[in-house]
Amino acid sequence: MIGLIQRVLAAKVVVNAATVGEIQTGILLLLGVERADTEAQAKRLLERVLNYRIFEDSEGRMNRSLLDVQGGLLVVPQFTLPADTQKGNRPSFTPAAPPEQGKQLFDYFCEQLQAQGHTLQAGIFGADMQVHLINNGPVTFWLKT
Repeated sequence: MIGLIQRVLAAKVVVNAATVGEIQTGILLLLGVERADTEAQAKRLLERVLNYRIFEDSEGRMNRSLLDVQGGLLVVPQFTLPADTQKGNRPSFTPAAPPEQGKQLFDYFCEQLQAQGHTLQAGIFGADMQVHLINNGPVTFWLKT
């Protein structure tokens, strides 16, 4: 499972001209599911995202997590993240999970987030989405479980 996280001042996702998820200070997570991914990997990625120290402390060092700053988390499904880009000029989506598996693990990830008491802000699996963000830093990391 792949998570591309971006520290943001604000972010939202729009589907059919309607905002379906929105946060202020926090993390925008683009979530990619690969064929071999499991629920255990989804839980581990969620743990890493919530605890990854990318927010500044009083000394300006990245020492605080999303939980520490009580920031928002906007989760957006992104099937293109697992693409194989090694050859040619066209990506191969062979490494990506089939849609049914991808949706199941995306939904599971979101359920686990809610089970931990967090408000769910998310895109819609399989929808054509427009993602708006103000990247703070910019700070962007690739996490893989």
